[in-house]
Amino acid sequence: MTPCASACAAALTRLPGMGPARLLAMIRDRDPRDVWDDVVHGRISKKVFAQPNLLGDSPACSDRSWASAASRFDPEAWWSKARSRGVDVSWIGRDGYPAVLADDPHPPGVIFWRGSLASLDRPRVAIVGTRSASPDGRAVAYEMGRDLASAGVCVVSGLALGIDGSAHRGALSALGEAARDPASVAATIGVAASGVDVPYPRRHAALWEEVAASGAVISETPPGYAAQAWRFPARNRIIAGLSQLVVVVESHEAGGSLITAEAAIERGIEVRVVPGPVGSSACAGSNQLLYDGAGPVRGPRDVLDALGMLMPDPPKPGQAKGRRRSRRSPDGTRISLGPTEQAVLASVGWVPSSLNKVAERSALPVAQVAGALDGLSARGLVADDRGWWTRLR
Repeated sequence: MTPCASACAAALTRLPGMGPARLLAMIRDRDPRDVWDDVVHGRISKKVFAQPNLLGDSPACSDRSWASAASRFDPEAWWSKARSRGVDVSWIGRDGYPAVLADDPHPPGVIFWRGSLASLDRPRVAIVGTRSASPDGRAVAYEMGRDLASAGVCVVSGLALGIDGSAHRGALSALGEAARDPASVAATIGVAASGVDVPYPRRHAALWEEVAASGAVISETPPGYAAQAWRFPARNRIIAGLSQLVVVVESHEAGGSLITAEAAIERGIEVRVVPGPVGSSACAGSNQLLYDGAGPVRGPRDVLDALGMLMPDPPKPGQAKGRRRSRRSPDGTRISLGPTEQAVLASVGWVPSSLNKVAERSALPVAQVAGALDGLSARGLVADDRGWWTRLR
C-alpha cells in the first residue's frame, strides 16, 4: 500500500545526504507520493539532484543508494509515531505550509511543527543574539519579548541559550500576565535545528514545551533527529524568512545571529540592533552591524514604530497617574498599589535589574523609584540582591 502524502514528504527528509536545497528541488511542484515511489524504485537518486553545498546539504552523503535506504524503511509506521508526539508536517505548495515562507528565495521543501502556526498571521519580529549573553543583554531580550508580545507581535527566535531563550521567556510571560484576555497577546515561535521533538539544548526542554503549548516549535529537520552543526546556519535563514524585522541584542564577532542578520538583509528585511558597550566582546558583532548602517533599537517602542504599530507614550517623570490597583503577594494576600508602585512594579523584570534601569523604564525619578522598591520589597513583590531587583512570582 502506498504511504500517505504526509508520510512520504516526511520520509524524504530522512534520506541519506538530504539537505534543504536538494529536497526543495525534488519536491517542488510534485506530489510527495510520486517522489517517494521514484526513490523506492530507483528512478531517482541523490546524484540526479547533486547540487553545490547550498543551505547545508549534508556533506556526509551515504554511499548507499536512496532506493536501498527507502526499501528498508516504513514511512507510514514512522510517521504515525511522530504524529503521536504531536508533530505536524506540510510541504511547499500544500495547504498549511506557512505562507510567509512560500515566497522565500530558499524555502524549506518540507516543514515540521508542534503547536499552532496561527501567530504567523500577526506582525512578526525575530529577537536573536549570542548564547553567551550578559545579564543586561538577557534582561533586554526578556523585556523586549514581553512587551512586543503584549502589543500583539509574534516573537520569533531560535530556542538557544542566552538571548534566544530570554526573548521566548519574555513573550511567554506576557501570555501569563494577560490571562483574562489572551487573544490580545501574540504567541512565540521557536525555530529549531534539531527535530521538533528533540529539545536542544537539553536544559531548554521545559521551554520548548511551553513554546509549543502557546505557539509553535518548527523545523525542517525530521522528527527524532538531533541537531547537526550544518543545520544551524540553515535554520537561521528560516528565522529571518519568518520575520518582518530582525533585532540583534548582543552578538560576538562571529555567530549565528550575524548569519540571521545577513539572511534578513538578503531578503530585504530590516535589521535593527540594540547598542552595547564598545568594550564588550559580546557586543562586537552587533556594534559592527550598527557601524555598517543598521538602525539602533532603544526599546520595544522603536520596534513597534518600525512596524507602524502605535504604542502609548510612557508617563513623564512625576506624572504617574491612575487609580489604585490590587495584586496578590506570594502568600495570597491582596495588596493595594498606587500608580507609582504600579509603574515601578511593571518596570521590574524577572531578570535582575539595577535601580537606574528600573528608573529609566518607569520614567520616574530615582529617589521616587527607590522608595517604591523598598515598599514593594516589604510586601514580598520584589527582591533585592545587592542592588539588583527582581520581580517575584
